[in-house]
Amino acid sequence: METTKPRPEVSSTLDDSANDQRAFEQNTFVRIHHDPWFQIFLVSFISFCNPGMYNALTGMGGSGQVDSTVSANANVATHACTAGAALFVVGTFYKYMGPRISLLIGGWTYALYAGALLNSDRVSNGGSFVIASGALLGLGAAFFWVAQGTIMVTYTNDQTRGRAIGVFWVIFNLGATIGSLASFGLNYNSSSGTVTNSTYVAYIVIMLFGWACSALVCSTDSLSEKYNGLRISRESTDFSWSTLRTTIIQTSHVILDWKNMCLYPMFFNANVFYSYQQNDVNGLNFNIRTRALNSALYWIAQMAGGLLMGFLLDFHKFNRRTRAKIGWTVLFVTGMAIWGGGYKFQVWDDRRLASGLKQDIDFKDGGEFLGPMFLYFFYGAYDSFWQSFCYWIMGARSNDPVVTAVIVGAYSALKPAGGAMAWRINAESTSPMIQFAMNWGLSIGSLLVAIPTVITLNKEPHPVRETDQDDKESGRNGV
Repeated sequence: METTKPRPEVSSTLDDSANDQRAFEQNTFVRIHHDPWFQIFLVSFISFCNPGMYNALTGMGGSGQVDSTVSANANVATHACTAGAALFVVGTFYKYMGPRISLLIGGWTYALYAGALLNSDRVSNGGSFVIASGALLGLGAAFFWVAQGTIMVTYTNDQTRGRAIGVFWVIFNLGATIGSLASFGLNYNSSSGTVTNSTYVAYIVIMLFGWACSALVCSTDSLSEKYNGLRISRESTDFSWSTLRTTIIQTSHVILDWKNMCLYPMFFNANVFYSYQQNDVNGLNFNIRTRALNSALYWIAQMAGGLLMGFLLDFHKFNRRTRAKIGWTVLFVTGMAIWGGGYKFQVWDDRRLASGLKQDIDFKDGGEFLGPMFLYFFYGAYDSFWQSFCYWIMGARSNDPVVTAVIVGAYSALKPAGGAMAWRINAESTSPMIQFAMNWGLSIGSLLVAIPTVITLNKEPHPVRETDQDDKESGRNGV
């Protein structure tokens, strides 16, 4: 793939010396705006406003509704559409669109979905609109997540990637945390089982503001000299049937690389456990205000887990392969411990459901609340361990943003594919114990399949260089 060496940004000069101060101020803004870390913070804030608020809604169980069937079916539509678009459309054509256009195309659909939930709460036949908006959200999410993931893992280097992922995970999940705490306050005295209309309105406003911020995102070709990775050359983004054919061939090479394929089960599993955790663990057992509180704790755990895994994966005293092995081991050991605790909970919960107890636990109930709450907290931490490791190893596979966009596209396609399957199983009212067993089995099984990629990862990153002919032909710069 056609790339160029890093180059410093060249600012235009002003002929009029009276405008020197203005030029300095303008260039100061430009330097900050085009700094790679500023862009990472920016896309993290945009994620705070869009999918962060969306996670706050879904995390309450049934997206804040009494009947979770409509939201579960909407999630099936969302994940299915994301899976179809992320790899075959967005991942392939990312270099032509760039991150800004991708985020602008995708961001507004989050507000549309929140608006559909508001409409469903006000009219009796709004379920079909929720499902349709869920499908549109799925298309938008494909554009959003490929752009976000590519920025996060390519705008930093091999020594700072884990911290960038950790920073993103904190800011992103801070949105879901604040949203959940706001829902907790707005619904503190509610006995209806659904969130208030003002909750949905607040989410819509925040989502639209985040979408507007997408206009400030820039691609690698305009980053400052602080960016030391490969850049997408302007020439390579010129669209023609010849370049499209080359792009499709190169995309196929990346997708079919066996080291990437060993990671696909992990990618598929990344969204599988949400439906069980959010609708069955949180949604079936707690009242509305406690569901909102649990959701906030879940996302706080995500923040802590993302930071912990990020710093662990950046630990400079070990080479890259050793860090990958450490990350894998953490996932395996904590997975066995947390899912093992989940089995004990599910046996207890099955007895409760059989006796007719449902959505009755309040956060003031002491011991009956604390045990399930801590389990839900650690479920959130494990999710952040999982996804942080996936993002880190995607970045470790290549330092080329075009190649990484394809791998992120595969991740963004397989992750919702697994989620669509899980949400559909949940919508069919499958036994919670069966869903639990599926989650535990897929988690450990996919980790075992990933072992060949983990143990063969390059110990050190490839140096940044101009693309040579072999790299062009293989379409795998730095893999």
